[in-house]
Amino acid sequence: MYLPFLKIMEKIKLSSLEKKKYVLPTERDIEILRKCKQLEKLELDKSDRFLVKFIKTQLEADWRKYLLEELNKLIKKYEE
Repeated sequence: MYLPFLKIMEKIKLSSLEKKKYVLPTERDIEILRKCKQLEKLELDKSDRFLVKFIKTQLEADWRKYLLEELNKLIKKYEE
């Protein structure tokens, strides 16, 4: 990693859990997480909270798990 990248990581103050949970190989990934954390501090409506949470899952190593969970929910909702 190069120095500006490390400074960006320090600025967003990742918890030890976040450091383990999220894969952040690029500055863009860190920027995505930073913006999600910024949005989480605001009063978002239900759909926007879901979107932020879902975006954060895409930064995890096993992001496909969440896609399958949401697809299964939709199938269950519309097949009943």
